[in-house]
Amino acid sequence: MAAVDDPKTYGRARLSFADEAEVVEFADKIEKFERGELSPDEWRVYRLLRGTYGQRQPEAVHMIRVEIPQGVLTAPQVNALADVADRHSRGFGHITTRQNVQFHFVPLAEVEDAMGHLAAAGLTTREACGNSVRNITACAYAGVSATELFDVTPYSEALTRYFLRHPLSSSLPRKFKIGFEGCPEDHVKAAINDIGWIARVENGRRGFRVTVAGGTAIMCTPGKPLFEFLPVEQMFDAAEAIVRVFHDLGDYKHKQRNRLKFLIKSIGWDKFEEEFHARFAAVRAEGGTPLPFDPAAPPEERAPDWDRPKPPSVVSISTRVLAAQLRGPGIRPDTKPDLAPSPNTYAKWATTNILLQKQPGYVTAIVTVPLGDLTGPQLRVLSDLSLAYGDGAVRVTPVQDLLIRWVPAALAPELYARLAAAGLGLGGANTLADVTSCPGAESCKLAVTQSRGLGATLEAHVRSQPGLAELASGVDVKVSGCPNGCGQHHIAGIGFQGSLRKVGDRPVPQYFVMVGGGVSKGSARFGKVVGKVPARRCTTALDRLLQLYTSERAANETAEDFFQRADVARVKALLTDLEQLTPDTAAPEDFIDLAESKAFAPETMDGECAT
Repeated sequence: MAAVDDPKTYGRARLSFADEAEVVEFADKIEKFERGELSPDEWRVYRLLRGTYGQRQPEAVHMIRVEIPQGVLTAPQVNALADVADRHSRGFGHITTRQNVQFHFVPLAEVEDAMGHLAAAGLTTREACGNSVRNITACAYAGVSATELFDVTPYSEALTRYFLRHPLSSSLPRKFKIGFEGCPEDHVKAAINDIGWIARVENGRRGFRVTVAGGTAIMCTPGKPLFEFLPVEQMFDAAEAIVRVFHDLGDYKHKQRNRLKFLIKSIGWDKFEEEFHARFAAVRAEGGTPLPFDPAAPPEERAPDWDRPKPPSVVSISTRVLAAQLRGPGIRPDTKPDLAPSPNTYAKWATTNILLQKQPGYVTAIVTVPLGDLTGPQLRVLSDLSLAYGDGAVRVTPVQDLLIRWVPAALAPELYARLAAAGLGLGGANTLADVTSCPGAESCKLAVTQSRGLGATLEAHVRSQPGLAELASGVDVKVSGCPNGCGQHHIAGIGFQGSLRKVGDRPVPQYFVMVGGGVSKGSARFGKVVGKVPARRCTTALDRLLQLYTSERAANETAEDFFQRADVARVKALLTDLEQLTPDTAAPEDFIDLAESKAFAPETMDGECAT
């Protein structure tokens, strides 16, 4: 990102990703659909490619998915998201595991206005859903991480602009995901993307290790190396060739098995390589596409050099946040301002939520966001704090948190006091207490269970036991409401996948419990199923798995490594009694999903992930 030229403007800015003419076109398409000039199928395909997704609710409400390329949001863009949350949704937005922001329960009649507001701030919903090249993600720590080889942000942004509205991007057999990582830790989960770009340097030259066809859901597959080193100058040409193979040879008929991983399984790796290299050569013969910047002097993120505005007071922040008007169904953010956090509270928070940057004197503050939900007032406060303490931008992460970067180390306590006043003072970022969850049956047509209910329950359970997260450091917990894995449970140390069973003639919400998943060392390992546990017994299942891990792990052994080597039969035996449920032993609450008050009545609908 480049600093804004106008010295009166604080922060950083990027060129717009929006096209305001598309908002006008969307309104025209709605009218045509309502007049019967577009069939329901034509309308569905159109609106999905514009980021508008149907919900399970029978009334005309939709989810709007906003692309946040590389997870980067400028302060004005954060304010625009706040406006959409307040005016058109439930008063809050939701960070996803692919660095998008979603708004649920938006009336169809208001989608155009929401899109227009977003477009004015440079944000787009284009190709956020549908059979397209989706939002391109990047390591949220890129540019400031002490372990990265180089900042992947400019490369990721350049590829975003290359594929956004690309002739092939919205006419693929299925969705197509791309991620960039510059650190050895693989924060962005590049290994489960259709194309993963992992930074490499050879003989002083920048390049990428390129993996293809990663994915989870019904056929978990780690990305397979296509190049161990591809010079950065060839990035566009290689990406174009891969997408052409998928476009030309992919399966357009069988929507449940037409991701790139299925194509490669069908034709074989050797044939895929042959097809790729033929197209790669053709792209280069056509002249290829150079990087939009000098490969020898790529853009470099520099420290803020403008005068920061004065931060809002603690009292004003709490007043603003408490004025949030939340509405609609489902779980809502529980905002609890803390006006006087103790020095000990700050110190504990800093151990998990403050990271030293590679630039001396600066730190990155991680804002823990339970369930990824932020109210409109909280978003506006974060915008103000990013200007007062950071670089006028924030980054959202794949674990549904948010970063304020370029914070002078001496000002971190001041920033924390204001985060606490906004109800955002929770610690435990990237620990057991920082549970990831998809939206689940609260809104998604495909979900079986209320995954957000379990996510909130597990997080509250962990936080009620001080020290547990520290004892089980390195364990991550992820929850999905169905096998598709939007909560990324397949790659969790401990993952939960929503399902159901019948007890007598009554349905009971339950979860497949998986252990040993993770992404590291340039690849992905997927969790093994060790139990099928009723929803209300999942906290006990978690306790038992953590007890096994903490008592028997080797020194410095991760949960991923421990559960990969642990005897599966023995782990299953730990949960066997929790699985048992009969009409005689079931309690009334077993038939009610978490965060619900009525009897569990699962209804899976025709989803729109594959259309």
